[in-house]
Amino acid sequence: MPAYIRILTPTGLQPAAYTADSLADAAQFESHDGVYTLTNTFNTFQTLKLDAHLDRLEDSARREHIPLELDRKLLRSVLRQMIADSGFGDVRFRITVSRVAPQDLTTSLEPFKPLSPEVIAQGVRCITAAGSARLHPEAKTTDWMHDRKLIEAALPEGIYTALLLSETGDILEGLSSNFYAILEGELRSAGEGILPGIAQQIVYAIAPQVLPVRKEAVNVRDLPHLREAFITSSSRGIVPVVEIDGIRIGQGVPGGQTQLLRAAYDAWVQAHLEDL
Repeated sequence: MPAYIRILTPTGLQPAAYTADSLADAAQFESHDGVYTLTNTFNTFQTLKLDAHLDRLEDSARREHIPLELDRKLLRSVLRQMIADSGFGDVRFRITVSRVAPQDLTTSLEPFKPLSPEVIAQGVRCITAAGSARLHPEAKTTDWMHDRKLIEAALPEGIYTALLLSETGDILEGLSSNFYAILEGELRSAGEGILPGIAQQIVYAIAPQVLPVRKEAVNVRDLPHLREAFITSSSRGIVPVVEIDGIRIGQGVPGGQTQLLRAAYDAWVQAHLEDL
């Protein structure tokens, strides 16, 4: 089923001049010089923290000196119309703004596929990528959306994602996710040199009820001592990490505190869904 793509212009909603099989496929037609946000819907027409996504989109545009003015009411209406017209049910959607035409919003939808039960139950394996930290990570830019494909294409078989490192070996974030580790009884996650995540906002809201939080990165030297680890993104929630660079994390299975956090995260989501 191909992606459903429209351009919201000042004169109305227009069809795109291209077709694509997925959001990943559609990215090749989108600007390499712009900003974007990406999330999914629930129960067809409900979203989670959509205003937070749009706040970050506007912040990314300001950081990149792109003159963006969002009509949020109109955008919500357009998203609802597109979801209904697509017939996909729950969707994963991306809103992209280019520098050359910031008045036009490229809005792309694809059917949403949640994480498989196997990934949740078994966790994922990751590797670190030295020298891969982004120059301006605080902005969600389309150039990184394209650049990270090179890293993804080189991932060994069975590796879920790569984790970006600082020059001193601090683990900063994933290619499209935030990274967390449990070390010495604390939940640790980088407080700078990253893109602040929307899912991360939820983790920071729920985690203090489970264990102390410190916004400080762990280092690759800490890998043998990590009790648990996970990554988060808006479309995936909490994804347990059970191995990094061939080093088993904890017992090599999703840990108890990660499971508590995932349950609390899912409960928070259900309590905070909002209609488009």
